[in-house]
Amino acid sequence: MYHFIQKFHSGWAYIALLLLVVAVVNSFIGMSSQKEFTAKDRKIALFGLIATHIQLLVGLILYFVSPLGSESFGLMKDAALRLTSLEHPLTNIVAIVLITIGWSKHKKAENSVSKFKSIAILYGLGLLLILSRIPWNLWF
Repeated sequence: MYHFIQKFHSGWAYIALLLLVVAVVNSFIGMSSQKEFTAKDRKIALFGLIATHIQLLVGLILYFVSPLGSESFGLMKDAALRLTSLEHPLTNIVAIVLITIGWSKHKKAENSVSKFKSIAILYGLGLLLILSRIPWNLWF
């Protein structure tokens, strides 16, 4: 079961990152071109939000069934172990909180530029945090 969840978490990451990149790029384009925020733009941002939340849920399950999870806190001198057991989960939780705040702020915004700006900035910060803590050596 552990290996299935691990493979799913790794595979779903491609989908989540792709949807997040599309949402951020779409928002920057919408913000810079002063276009109207449409249902299509909302769906793009929503799909990015849903994909990252699914990734978080699977990641949390993986964390608690993994031998690299909470049992490795005594071994924080090992950089690779620290990345997978502490830095990656905590940073990605912060990133997904930022993405969720971006979604909430866009819903409260009055005009299209503000909607695009909320998504572009907060989803973009979340994307950068996620990319900064991916364990690249384990992923490829």
